[in-house]
Amino acid sequence: MKIILLEDVRKQGKKGDILEVKDGYGTFLIKNKQAVVASKMGVDRLQKEADAKKKEEEKEQKEAEKLKEKLEKIELSFQVKTGAMDKVFGSVSPKQIADALKEKGYSIDKKQIKEDSGLSSLGYHDVKVELHKKVTAVIKVHLTK
Repeated sequence: MKIILLEDVRKQGKKGDILEVKDGYGTFLIKNKQAVVASKMGVDRLQKEADAKKKEEEKEQKEAEKLKEKLEKIELSFQVKTGAMDKVFGSVSPKQIADALKEKGYSIDKKQIKEDSGLSSLGYHDVKVELHKKVTAVIKVHLTK
Protein backbone atom coordinates (compact mmCIF):
# COMPACT_ATOMS: atom_id res chain seq x y z
CA MET A 1 0.00 0.00 0.00
CA LYS A 2 1.31 3.46 -0.89
CA ILE A 3 0.77 6.18 1.72
CA ILE A 4 1.73 9.81 2.34
CA LEU A 5 2.81 10.63 5.89
CA LEU A 6 0.95 13.54 7.50
CA GLU A 7 3.40 13.72 10.39
CA ASP A 8 6.79 12.31 11.30
CA VAL A 9 6.62 8.58 12.08
CA ARG A 10 9.50 7.05 13.98
CA LYS A 11 11.67 4.70 11.89
CA GLN A 12 9.46 5.26 8.84
CA GLY A 13 9.89 8.80 7.57
CA LYS A 14 9.18 12.49 7.81
CA LYS A 15 6.00 14.42 7.11
CA GLY A 16 5.27 14.46 3.38
CA ASP A 17 7.20 11.28 2.53
CA ILE A 18 5.52 8.79 0.20
CA LEU A 19 6.09 5.23 1.42
CA GLU A 20 5.26 1.68 0.38
CA VAL A 21 4.08 -0.21 3.50
CA LYS A 22 2.17 -3.41 4.28
CA ASP A 23 -1.62 -3.08 4.13
CA GLY A 24 -2.17 -3.60 7.87
CA TYR A 25 0.38 -0.97 8.89
CA GLY A 26 -0.95 1.44 6.27
CA THR A 27 -4.48 1.02 7.63
CA PHE A 28 -3.16 1.60 11.17
CA LEU A 29 -1.44 4.86 10.14
CA ILE A 30 -4.52 6.07 8.23
CA LYS A 31 -6.82 5.25 11.17
CA ASN A 32 -4.57 7.25 13.51
CA LYS A 33 -4.51 10.18 11.07
CA GLN A 34 -0.77 9.87 10.58
CA ALA A 35 -1.08 9.12 6.87
CA VAL A 36 -3.38 9.16 3.85
CA VAL A 37 -3.53 6.91 0.83
CA ALA A 38 -1.11 8.09 -1.86
CA SER A 39 -3.73 9.00 -4.44
CA LYS A 40 -3.97 12.04 -6.69
CA MET A 41 -6.20 13.71 -4.09
CA GLY A 42 -3.77 12.93 -1.26
CA VAL A 43 -0.82 14.38 -3.18
CA ASP A 44 -2.88 17.50 -3.99
CA ARG A 45 -3.77 17.91 -0.30
CA LEU A 46 -0.13 17.62 0.69
CA GLN A 47 0.87 20.20 -1.92
CA LYS A 48 -1.80 22.65 -0.71
CA GLU A 49 -0.61 22.29 2.88
CA ALA A 50 2.98 22.88 1.82
CA ASP A 51 1.99 25.98 -0.19
CA ALA A 52 -0.02 27.38 2.74
CA LYS A 53 2.87 26.78 5.12
CA LYS A 54 5.31 28.48 2.73
CA LYS A 55 3.04 31.54 2.38
CA GLU A 56 2.68 31.79 6.16
CA GLU A 57 6.46 31.53 6.57
CA GLU A 58 7.01 34.32 4.02
CA LYS A 59 4.43 36.50 5.76
CA GLU A 60 6.12 36.01 9.13
CA GLN A 61 9.50 36.80 7.61
CA LYS A 62 8.21 40.06 6.06
CA GLU A 63 6.73 41.10 9.41
CA ALA A 64 10.04 40.30 11.10
CA GLU A 65 11.90 42.43 8.50
CA LYS A 66 9.63 45.40 9.27
CA LEU A 67 10.15 44.96 13.00
CA LYS A 68 13.91 44.68 12.43
CA GLU A 69 13.99 48.10 10.75
CA LYS A 70 12.19 49.65 13.72
CA LEU A 71 14.31 47.92 16.35
CA GLU A 72 17.62 48.88 14.79
CA LYS A 73 16.74 52.57 15.21
CA ILE A 74 16.30 52.12 18.97
CA GLU A 75 19.00 52.72 21.55
CA LEU A 76 18.40 51.41 25.05
CA SER A 77 20.16 53.06 27.96
CA PHE A 78 20.73 51.50 31.37
CA GLN A 79 22.18 53.25 34.38
CA VAL A 80 24.28 50.82 36.41
CA LYS A 81 26.21 51.00 39.66
CA THR A 82 29.97 50.93 39.36
CA GLY A 83 32.85 50.40 41.74
CA ALA A 84 36.52 51.22 41.61
CA MET A 85 37.92 51.81 38.13
CA ASP A 86 34.36 51.85 36.68
CA LYS A 87 33.83 48.14 37.20
CA VAL A 88 30.11 47.34 36.88
CA PHE A 89 28.35 45.58 39.75
CA GLY A 90 26.35 42.72 38.23
CA SER A 91 25.23 42.91 34.63
CA VAL A 92 22.31 43.82 32.40
CA SER A 93 20.48 40.60 31.57
CA PRO A 94 18.41 39.68 28.50
CA LYS A 95 15.30 39.90 30.70
CA GLN A 96 16.07 43.53 31.55
CA ILE A 97 16.58 44.29 27.85
CA ALA A 98 13.27 42.57 26.99
CA ASP A 99 11.49 44.57 29.71
CA ALA A 100 12.93 47.82 28.37
CA LEU A 101 11.74 46.91 24.87
CA LYS A 102 8.26 46.14 26.25
CA GLU A 103 8.15 49.62 27.79
CA LYS A 104 8.80 51.01 24.32
CA GLY A 105 5.94 48.92 22.88
CA TYR A 106 7.75 45.91 21.40
CA SER A 107 6.83 42.41 22.52
CA ILE A 108 10.18 40.65 22.45
CA ASP A 109 10.73 37.55 24.57
CA LYS A 110 13.95 37.29 26.57
CA LYS A 111 14.74 34.02 24.74
CA GLN A 112 14.95 35.93 21.47
CA ILE A 113 17.79 38.08 22.84
CA LYS A 114 21.07 36.36 22.05
CA GLU A 115 23.31 37.69 24.81
CA ASP A 116 24.39 34.76 26.96
CA SER A 117 26.49 36.32 29.69
CA GLY A 118 24.77 39.68 30.11
CA LEU A 119 26.36 43.08 29.63
CA SER A 120 28.90 43.89 32.32
CA SER A 121 30.99 46.81 31.06
CA LEU A 122 30.27 50.48 30.51
CA GLY A 123 29.77 51.78 27.01
CA TYR A 124 27.87 50.76 23.90
CA HIS A 125 27.07 47.15 23.12
CA ASP A 126 25.50 45.51 20.08
CA VAL A 127 22.88 42.97 21.11
CA LYS A 128 21.38 40.49 18.65
CA VAL A 129 17.64 39.85 18.72
CA GLU A 130 16.43 36.83 16.74
CA LEU A 131 13.04 37.80 15.31
CA HIS A 132 12.74 34.89 12.87
CA LYS A 133 14.91 31.97 11.75
CA LYS A 134 16.29 34.12 8.94
CA VAL A 135 15.96 37.61 10.49
CA THR A 136 18.19 38.94 13.26
CA ALA A 137 18.12 42.55 14.42
CA VAL A 138 21.01 44.29 16.19
CA ILE A 139 20.07 46.88 18.81
CA LYS A 140 22.35 49.32 20.62
CA VAL A 141 22.49 49.12 24.39
CA HIS A 142 24.31 51.83 26.31
CA LEU A 143 25.48 51.28 29.89
CA THR A 144 26.21 54.44 31.89
CA LYS A 145 27.16 55.29 35.48
